[in-house]
Amino acid sequence: MTLLTAELDRSQFQEISRIIYDQCGISLKSGKEALVRARLLKRLRALQIRSVKEYMDLISSDKGRDEIDTLIDVMTTNKTSFFRESAHFDYLTEEILPAFTHRRLRFWSAACSSGEEPYTLAMVLREAIPAIDQKDALILSTDISNQMLETARKGIYSKERLDGIPQAYVQKYFKRTLDGTEQRYRVRSELRKLVRLAPLNLMQAWPMKGPFNVIFCRNVMIYFDRPTQQRLVNRFWDLLDTGGYLFVGHSEGLSGIRHDFTYMKPAIYKKR
Repeated sequence: MTLLTAELDRSQFQEISRIIYDQCGISLKSGKEALVRARLLKRLRALQIRSVKEYMDLISSDKGRDEIDTLIDVMTTNKTSFFRESAHFDYLTEEILPAFTHRRLRFWSAACSSGEEPYTLAMVLREAIPAIDQKDALILSTDISNQMLETARKGIYSKERLDGIPQAYVQKYFKRTLDGTEQRYRVRSELRKLVRLAPLNLMQAWPMKGPFNVIFCRNVMIYFDRPTQQRLVNRFWDLLDTGGYLFVGHSEGLSGIRHDFTYMKPAIYKKR
C-alpha cells in the first residue's frame, strides 16, 4: 500500500474516534471519515509511515503515547481570529467592565487556540480600563494543542491575520517585524503581560481554583456530545464568581443543557 492510496476502514475510524473522545471529549461522528482520513494522511507523510494500519500499531504501542497528543493536534479544528464574534467584545466593554470596580480581575480563555482571543481580550481591557496596570488583572489562556500554544507564545501574526483589528489598535499594540522577506506583526509587551498561557485538557482535572469574573469558551462545545457539554457547563459555573459571565459561541448556546445561568444576550450568560 502506498502512502497516497492509504485507506481508512470503518474499524480504524471508530478506533481513532474513540481515542479522540476519550482523550479530549471531541465526538467524531459518522460522516467525518473523509476529514479524518485527510488529516491523518498528513501525519503519515510527516512520519514517513506507509499505511493507516502501521500508524494504528504505533499509537497503540508504548512508544506511541506521545503521538496521541500530536494526533489530537491534527484532528482538532483551530479556526480563530481577532475580535471574532465582535458583539461579545462590545457587550464586555459596554455592559460588564464598567461594573467591575474591584481590584482583582480574572478572565479565562478556555480554548485560546493560537492566541487571537486572549490578545483581543487584553486589548479590550487596556482600552476600557486605563488603570489596568494598577489592578491585579490576568487572562488565563489555555488550550489542548501545544502547537497552537507555541504560536500564541510567539505572538507573531501575518498582516492578513490582523484583519478585524482597528488600525489604531494595530499601531498601538503590535510591532512590525520581518520574518525572512515577509512583514509580520508581533504582539507588544503591554498585551503579553496580561496573558498567561498554559496547556489544559478540558476533560481532565483543572489545577486553577478561580473564581473567574469572565470565562470565554467559544466554538468548542459544538464538537462535544450533550453529556460532555453538560459536565463542562457545570464546571464553569463552579469556577465563576457570583455575578460572573460565561461566553459561548453563537453557534452553541445552552439550550438543551440544564443550568442555573441567566441568559443575557445571544451566547452570553450570567451567574446570579
